[in-house]
Amino acid sequence: MREFSLPALYEVPADGNLTDLIRRNAAQRPDVAVIGRKTEGQWEDVTAAVFLAEVRAAAKGLMAAGIRPGDRVGLMSRTRYEWTLLDFAIWSAGAVTVPVYETSSPEQIQWILGDSGAVACLVETGTHEDAVAQVRDGLPELKHVWRIEDDAVGKLTAAGAGLSDEEVDERSALATADSPATIVYTSGTTGRPKGCVLSHRAFFAECGNAVERLKPLFNTGDSSVLLFLPTAHVFGRLVEVAAMLAPIKLGCVPDIRNLTDDLSSFRPTLILGVPRVFEKVYNGARAKAQADGKGKIFDKAADTAIAYSRAQDTPAGPSFGLRVKHAIFDKLVYGKLRGVLGGRATHAISGGAPLGERLGHFYRGIGFTVLEGYGLTETCAATAFNPWDRPKIGTVGQPLPGSVVRIADDGEVLLHGEHLFQGYWNNEAATQEALSDGWFHTGDLGTLDEDGYLTITGRKKEILVTAGGKNVAPAVIEDRIRAHALIAECMVVGDARPFVGALITIDEDFLPRWLADHDKPAGSTPADLAEDPDLLAAVQKAVDDGNAAVSKAESVRKFRILPAQFTEASGHVTPSLKLKRNVVAKDFADEIEAIYRG
Repeated sequence: MREFSLPALYEVPADGNLTDLIRRNAAQRPDVAVIGRKTEGQWEDVTAAVFLAEVRAAAKGLMAAGIRPGDRVGLMSRTRYEWTLLDFAIWSAGAVTVPVYETSSPEQIQWILGDSGAVACLVETGTHEDAVAQVRDGLPELKHVWRIEDDAVGKLTAAGAGLSDEEVDERSALATADSPATIVYTSGTTGRPKGCVLSHRAFFAECGNAVERLKPLFNTGDSSVLLFLPTAHVFGRLVEVAAMLAPIKLGCVPDIRNLTDDLSSFRPTLILGVPRVFEKVYNGARAKAQADGKGKIFDKAADTAIAYSRAQDTPAGPSFGLRVKHAIFDKLVYGKLRGVLGGRATHAISGGAPLGERLGHFYRGIGFTVLEGYGLTETCAATAFNPWDRPKIGTVGQPLPGSVVRIADDGEVLLHGEHLFQGYWNNEAATQEALSDGWFHTGDLGTLDEDGYLTITGRKKEILVTAGGKNVAPAVIEDRIRAHALIAECMVVGDARPFVGALITIDEDFLPRWLADHDKPAGSTPADLAEDPDLLAAVQKAVDDGNAAVSKAESVRKFRILPAQFTEASGHVTPSLKLKRNVVAKDFADEIEAIYRG
């Protein structure tokens, strides 16, 4: 199939904007909790009426400070209650939010605030404030910087105390569906980040249709979602706006190191995440079972869950014997795993990279279905996702209702719909290239099956061509290798080379457990173990599993274990954890050469 579409399930308001959502919620459901705010370790409900009042108060402060309709305002913070509050306050003041990752360097901050022409910036910490101060001389349009940890919300509220609710509501009503809501800068894997202009219409089309398509997961007064992804990323904004549109209760946490505790205390019914989160939950549970001498039981339970899920896709369904085994393991293993995820969640939505078919079947088999989706900043997050009632594991689902997916002759995924960005800020040439012929050219390669389910097979610009002329899509094998508990990152190499190789980094969180299980000295580093036969054998096992997904000509023949991690600080990954392949290739050129030596 070359093209597929679904009819729209949601009509975008002709003259409305996203601030209408919070006024509607306060008018129709004033006492419904729309946000869970964590204060001194305890969750506190914020009702629709209270949230609107706090947003209005902060918006008045922005207006009093001279923020005008259409002005750009930077927002640099971890995911927390104030991020959502200030996002809606910026919109209520008629302005445009410009997210900045809280891990951004001063140079990145200067580029984003300078390119967008931001007149003000809200930061979270003193460190953020210092980073902005370092480049303030290069930001002549920046007039105000407020710090959340220095009571930015309280100061804005006090500054705007002289303005009425009617004045802020008049300002809120100025933006239309086609007005810019935000400028979200891309991760910048191959160069300077580009600012994607996303309108209020894009968010309405995206979130309205997604909520309708996943209606049973968005029950007002019962459903809830815990947001731990960066709100500076468009996926995090999707969660924020969709929760308000439904509405369901949104919980925000800034640090995934305490994720298990936050899931247990907030107990969401829906989880939004990326594959690495679900991989770590699985790997951690398996490692704990092995440490407790129950590794064989866990593995049997996992195999049963996978078989049970696969059988659900057959006409006959699971056999009687399989249902019995599944029921036994549900009491012994699956219930505990669901408890780790908070105990109430039945579904998750995952994006950013493929989860992997085996892990997808495992989670559905334990009663926790991970619905994979696909999207980019330019598509206002998800442009395809699996429906809750008919998921196809291994695909990224069907198109967002009201949009079209087309596969070009060269395999590139093309998109059309109201959820697409308006263009790149201050970059007409890039806009024309990406939006030619009325279609957004994603740069991704994919296929559509007979039911319109999309499978992503790689990136056009990342396709390797070996010396033998074989085209290799790195993502397929990299994702399989990276799913192994011991592997942090994998980058396939081999362009114009005689065979495919790989650079491997070791997961620092899992390494201590592996060391203990294999009687290795505690504290050993990947550099210490680069030639260790046991470590090499374990990595080879992961590579073999990855090779099983591709042809012999595409398989990894040799690999090198790197002494360090690919991190944002090292410059090897973006804030959204995408590999900067050109930087890795340059910095580890000697390691790549060693793969092909001799």
